[in-house]
Amino acid sequence: MIGGIIVTQSNLEKQEAKLKQLNQKIKAEKNKIEQNLGKQIIRSANLDYGTLTTPQIKMIGQITSLIRTSPESFNGSLLMMYF
Repeated sequence: MIGGIIVTQSNLEKQEAKLKQLNQKIKAEKNKIEQNLGKQIIRSANLDYGTLTTPQIKMIGQITSLIRTSPESFNGSLLMMYF
């Protein structure tokens, strides 16, 4: 019976390693998507990376969240008001 427990533990360790590797791939893909999304938003809004400030970045995030959660109440001119 001990041999069976060792094999099961070994299989479990292999599955945990695969799961960890899969989670790392998911995290890397999520980061890639977030970077691409950020770049697209900056391009679409015609913003300059050199002059973009942290408060502006936070505001873009808030506006994006507003668009996603309440698209009917979003006024497209709101973004230009802050830049």
